[in-house]
Amino acid sequence: MTVPDVDRAAGSRAAIAARRARAAIKKAVTEQRRSATGVLDRASKHPDSLEAGMRVTELLQGIPGLGRVRIERVIERLSISPSKRLGGLGALQRDRLRAYLEKRAPFSGDETASRLVVLAGPTAVGKGTVSTWIRENVPGVLLSVSATTRAPRPGEIDGVSYYFVDDAEFDRMIAAGEFLEWAVVHNSSRYGTPRAPIDKALAEGKSVLLEIDIQGARQVREAMPEARLVFLLPPSWAELVRRLTGRGTETAEEQERRLATAEIELAAQNEFDYLIVNNDVETAARDVVELMK
Repeated sequence: MTVPDVDRAAGSRAAIAARRARAAIKKAVTEQRRSATGVLDRASKHPDSLEAGMRVTELLQGIPGLGRVRIERVIERLSISPSKRLGGLGALQRDRLRAYLEKRAPFSGDETASRLVVLAGPTAVGKGTVSTWIRENVPGVLLSVSATTRAPRPGEIDGVSYYFVDDAEFDRMIAAGEFLEWAVVHNSSRYGTPRAPIDKALAEGKSVLLEIDIQGARQVREAMPEARLVFLLPPSWAELVRRLTGRGTETAEEQERRLATAEIELAAQNEFDYLIVNNDVETAARDVVELMK
């Protein structure tokens, strides 16, 4: 069966992104921003992760002082095939490799500095405002940009606020496996989080903030259990209603639909790791940043 050109192109882009992300992991190991044993452990726990797809030789290439000849000797001594990937190691192979890495590449840094934080909450609670404050005031944090099929609101910029795409492009991204999560929000538009930039940033040891809806947060928890889920709360229901009606970006019918959804969303707060009340944007934003440390 002939592979359609669109599928072939999407597969090619995904392969290139994966290679770049694995290269970023190697670089992070070389620069002591990630530990080699930490990469191995993540590959073992998460078989679908980028780390699991790395060849053992790729990881060893990230260790200073190990050239091609030495790497060949090491994997021969550990009885590991040169083509073996970290996620495909047997228990004994993994134990032997881990013991070698602990001795050959001790780690003196702090990998807990790299955090994936998910910020969710009901409509009009101020997620976008809090995220914007972090983007403008906290360098070094990647604020993920979501793709959406809804139309831009006044002041929103394509590629900064969202990637505004049509339904056909959104369908293509789903088929190509380019989303970490996606969902239909408010029974109308679709939103999704492109995965490649997040994988790359985490591989480099950076902190990442995802501002997404509650359905998306649940999907991220399934895909990446290590993520910290933060629920942003309004000071009161009356204040939430005031914020929604006051921004004037939706029709009365749309406002009513969003408020009905907000009641359901508020009931999900106990599923999250942390609750932050958005009384003041800067204070709430600083509380979110603190969770990345």
